[in-house]
Amino acid sequence: MAYHQSVGAASLYRLDPDGSVEVVLNQVTVSNGLEWSPGGSPVYYNDTGTFTISVFDYDTAAGLTNRRTFAELPDGGRPDGLTVDADGGLWTAMSNGGAVYRYSAEGVLEEKLAVPVRKVTACTFGGDHLDRLFITTSQENIDTREDPLAGSLFSADVGVKGLPVRLFAS
Repeated sequence: MAYHQSVGAASLYRLDPDGSVEVVLNQVTVSNGLEWSPGGSPVYYNDTGTFTISVFDYDTAAGLTNRRTFAELPDGGRPDGLTVDADGGLWTAMSNGGAVYRYSAEGVLEEKLAVPVRKVTACTFGGDHLDRLFITTSQENIDTREDPLAGSLFSADVGVKGLPVRLFAS
């Protein structure tokens, strides 16, 4: 993560089952979200430092290819952590927006789930049936007298299920 460096000064790495590490994406700033669609392609990626949600094509031989903008973020939104639901919808935490946004697989903003704090950092599905969206928030650089719930964990029933966790290696 290139927190205090210029835009594009970081890289995204892959850890392989044999312990080797490989750069898979250069010229990134603050990697905060990476998730595959239910079918394995496309792949979604958030770079908070550049305010962008990207989408890639993916296959095991070529890796990530054909990077393009997935969706335009309203109101100068800063995408942070993300997850994908079983219907192919993309959920992204808005780190300065007090919300989690859900986009259709075509990049259409379909839902804004309000969260009662400003810094929303990540979201993922959990619970016995993967039917709860868990949302993390941050207290970093926040006056908790003004934002008393900052740093809390929230849970919401959003009417869709998440995807099961993929195994790292078998």
